[in-house]
Amino acid sequence: MGVKVVSEKSKPSFLISTGSSRSKIKLWMLRATTSLLLWTCIVQLTTLGEVWGPRVLIGWPSCFTQNSALDLKLSVVSVPTRGLPPKRVYKNNGYLMVSCNGGLNQMRSAICDMVAIARYLNVTLIVPELDKTSFWADPSVFQDIFDVDHFITSLRDEVRILKELPPRLKKRVELGQIYYMAPISWSDISYYHNQILPLIQKYKVVHLNRTDARLANNGQPLEIQKLRCRVNFGGLRFTPQIEELGRKIVKLLRQKGPFLVLHLRYEMDMLAFSGCTEGCNSEEVEELTRMRYAYPWWKEKIINSELKRKDGLCPLTPEETALALKSLDIDPSFQIYIAAGEIYGGDRRMASLAAAYPKLVRKETLLNPSDLRFFQNHSSQMAALDYLVSLESDIFVPTYDGNMAKVVEGHRRYLGFKKTILLDRRHLVDLIDRYNAGNLSWDEFSSAVKEAHSDRMGNPVDRLVITDRPKEEDYFYANPNECLKSVESLNSM
Repeated sequence: MGVKVVSEKSKPSFLISTGSSRSKIKLWMLRATTSLLLWTCIVQLTTLGEVWGPRVLIGWPSCFTQNSALDLKLSVVSVPTRGLPPKRVYKNNGYLMVSCNGGLNQMRSAICDMVAIARYLNVTLIVPELDKTSFWADPSVFQDIFDVDHFITSLRDEVRILKELPPRLKKRVELGQIYYMAPISWSDISYYHNQILPLIQKYKVVHLNRTDARLANNGQPLEIQKLRCRVNFGGLRFTPQIEELGRKIVKLLRQKGPFLVLHLRYEMDMLAFSGCTEGCNSEEVEELTRMRYAYPWWKEKIINSELKRKDGLCPLTPEETALALKSLDIDPSFQIYIAAGEIYGGDRRMASLAAAYPKLVRKETLLNPSDLRFFQNHSSQMAALDYLVSLESDIFVPTYDGNMAKVVEGHRRYLGFKKTILLDRRHLVDLIDRYNAGNLSWDEFSSAVKEAHSDRMGNPVDRLVITDRPKEEDYFYANPNECLKSVESLNSM
């Protein structure tokens, strides 16, 4: 039997139509399958890009290049997004969550440290959580105080910052499958490389639940120090609402002439915490003592106020502050803006200061109540307003070297060594006591105060370094030498 070959022409018409349709269906299915595979690949690459950075979309082999954690050299995408710094490219070692503690400026400096640490460890930083359990009990979150989008985008060439963990890792947090710890205070950056990085690599997410003063002032790589400054002076911008209201306060002050910002830390919580009771009556002393015992995390309970004051460890009283300003020839016509909470003792304790400087003002007296409506009961947002006004003042005078005093001092140095009178409390209270006892005339007292403060006006000085005693060193954020013009270059100008 022969094999009969049927040509296309000899096929019945219905067979030709059916065969053609099947071919078209097969071709369509092949195209659809190919498209699906390609789309799946794109999705997978995008996901990898989110974890490993945008380099995965530029060159696959570079995803597996292990950059040393000690290498601080930047590697960036070749084509930056318009208006934004280019994203830094690095292999992500994991995720760092942080909970800040303390008041606004304690948290501010801690945020700067945590960005630098995340950058150094090549990890992704989650937008920091702010303290809601301190004395002030401020419910504000990060984006209530700081411009969170600016924070993320302005630092994108240094570190990847996310508003929250990816969904798969959020589930681990809910199950308690992450590592919580408080790092050791005043640690060198190498501590984070040797102790914290292995934990991040093991657990994928590490949550640092205390962040104040966790990075040493001195002995850090120059790149780390400059990044701390960049975050503080550029990355941490207040929300538009806070910035706008701060400008309004400054404008109102400027319309009436020069002004001095007095950071008068004579508030109830400060006095209770420090145990300083100079000028208080017996009922007030008892009230402050009860408050100190009410907070178990305030470890110091029995305090000799008189001895502490003589050692210069107490905030100046309003009466002492009035004498100090007068002795330094601060013009009585100056507006004195009080950057503080409610002064303990009220008008009674402010009487001598008001008599010497009648133009005492506060944000509450300059603004309409409606202006501050959304800021009430949010101490950190109110402190942010005082911070902005302090930066713009003709003179800044803190009466205690707390976190706001230190951070504002450093920021004013950064802005061109603006006049900041750093009162020597130990020397000053001795002079005041001698003056009040009649052992010094006014001219003698005033001359002695001027002489003691001639080099304490926020002028350029090298930061004090004390080996093995980091708590006693000059605070980095009060005098960030590495980000300022050198003392030598300024002296030669």
